Amino acid sequence: VGSQASTLLRNEELEEIKKEAGLSHSQITHLCSRFELTINSVGNWIINAFFPEGEDQVNFRGFLQTLAHFPTIEDNEKSKDVNGPEPLNSRSNKLRFAFRLYDLDKENKISRDELLKVLCMMVRVHISDEQLGSIADRTIQEADQHGDSAIYLSQTLKWSIRFLH
Repeated sequence: VGSQASTLLRNEELEEIKKEAGLSHSQITHLCSRFELTINSVGNWIINAFFPEGEDQVNFRGFLQTLAHFPTIEDNEKSKDVNGPEPLNSRSNKLRFAFRLYDLDKENKISRDELLKVLCMMVRVHISDEQLGSIADRTIQEADQHGDSAIYLSQTLKWSIRFLH
């Protein structure tokens, strides 16, 4: 019985994903069986946030690379490849990943309107429009360092370095 992951990926791709995502063959096979995304506004939002511009379909490798942002960060020096790329689950990559969820127009900044749209998608049925507007206003006010009613990726990364270290 062949693995479902093997039917979607070449052996070289499978090995690369195992290294990139830090997943075992059995984990990849399990995820392959769950690889599905419902077409709705949240599904489109996820695809637009996580996958390269111009791609309207999600392939399994892209799906696994997206999931690789979520595992906890290990401080185990043996698992780090000093010559390789920064792990997808590093703090800075996790911040970039989270930032992209809100940066709907991909301009490396989050405007009040973008923040409000995302908040509406996530919680509209539970919170009034006025409350959502207030949350968006307060968030922008606290995070805006340029006085232009926006949150920038560079500010977020600088803030996280000071805050997390």
